[in-house]
Amino acid sequence: MPLIVPLMRRLAPLVLLAGMAAASAQMPSPPPGAKTAIATYAGGCFWCVEEAFEKVPGVISAVSGYTGGTVPNPTYEQVSSAATGHAEAVRVTYDPAKVSYEQLTDWFWRNIDPTQADGQFCDHGSSYRSAIFVHDEAQRKVAETTKQALQASGRFKEPIATQIVAAGAFYEAEDYHQDYYKKNPSRYRFYKFNCGRVQRLEQIWGKATPPPNVSQ
Repeated sequence: MPLIVPLMRRLAPLVLLAGMAAASAQMPSPPPGAKTAIATYAGGCFWCVEEAFEKVPGVISAVSGYTGGTVPNPTYEQVSSAATGHAEAVRVTYDPAKVSYEQLTDWFWRNIDPTQADGQFCDHGSSYRSAIFVHDEAQRKVAETTKQALQASGRFKEPIATQIVAAGAFYEAEDYHQDYYKKNPSRYRFYKFNCGRVQRLEQIWGKATPPPNVSQ
């Protein structure tokens, strides 16, 4: 894969004015009847994961950030060097009356290559690993059950590499990363296609389908 693709992501701070990274503590799922809930997913480049979830009816917001590491308030440069242990991730705030955690998790699987252990698509390294960061035991059960179902489906010859781990502190990424696909549509499309994400997802899952909602 041409080096220009990962290089584009490293040079993004030079093209756009970076905001200050803001820390956000772990946010547990609210009790039944609450109007909003939180889910956290890592699927490689957070630009792409954010775009995927913002298309889902019932999703209120999708915020790019860093989680799963050991250094407080990490920068993009620190995370991409793999020195902090963080993964690029997206915190999804959603309305459970409109879309369920099960549907969001199924949508997550369909937007990653769950067998790739060294990153996602052209992005390699631990910061691009795929993972589901669960906020409670109900989420863990859904994540484990769907992972086991995928492995048993016969769709994949390789083992499912996606991690399922407890959610910890989530640090919002710099401003220039938020809604990158909206702010820089041409650069984003170039990156996404040339990284092989579009082609590999179609190879695994078939033609793209509309995102889920609670009525489906």
